[in-house]
Amino acid sequence: MIREIVVYPDKRLKLISKEVTSFDGVLHDLLDDMYDTMVAKNGVGLAAIQVGVDLRVLIINIPLEGKEGVHDQPKENTLEMINPKIVEADGKKKFQEGCLSIPGVYEDIERAKHVKVVYFDREGKEHTIEDDDFLAIAMQHEMDHLEGKVFIEKLSFTKRKKFEKEWKRKLKEGKI
Repeated sequence: MIREIVVYPDKRLKLISKEVTSFDGVLHDLLDDMYDTMVAKNGVGLAAIQVGVDLRVLIINIPLEGKEGVHDQPKENTLEMINPKIVEADGKKKFQEGCLSIPGVYEDIERAKHVKVVYFDREGKEHTIEDDDFLAIAMQHEMDHLEGKVFIEKLSFTKRKKFEKEWKRKLKEGKI
């Protein structure tokens, strides 16, 4: 089921998400809905808070390059991360990021180049993953949501003020 995306500046995006304690059908339904929502909105990642659920749950599915540039995101390629924790981070890398909760906005954001993350899957089994490419950036972006942060908070003061002014105008004009 496709759920509604929580759009900035909705106060729910500021919530610090709670730990998942029950790896049950409710969690599985949430994960399935998050996948449907992310694909329908052309995203590569989604945190549960972005669909209004304040649990430490996120998904990432980096599209496969298909024929004629068509992107494919098979469900079995979805990385489902419950209660993720960064246990190692090093280096720095700038990457252009966007967010389903801030549609149409893309900015260069600096993050750790390499991260190692411990997380649980939908069945409650623990895993460790590390990456120093786009997946590392995506994991950090989505994990920020679990802490009540959005990527624009990483912008310089000047860029942030410019963003806020343009965003308010777009909201007022009904363009969001």
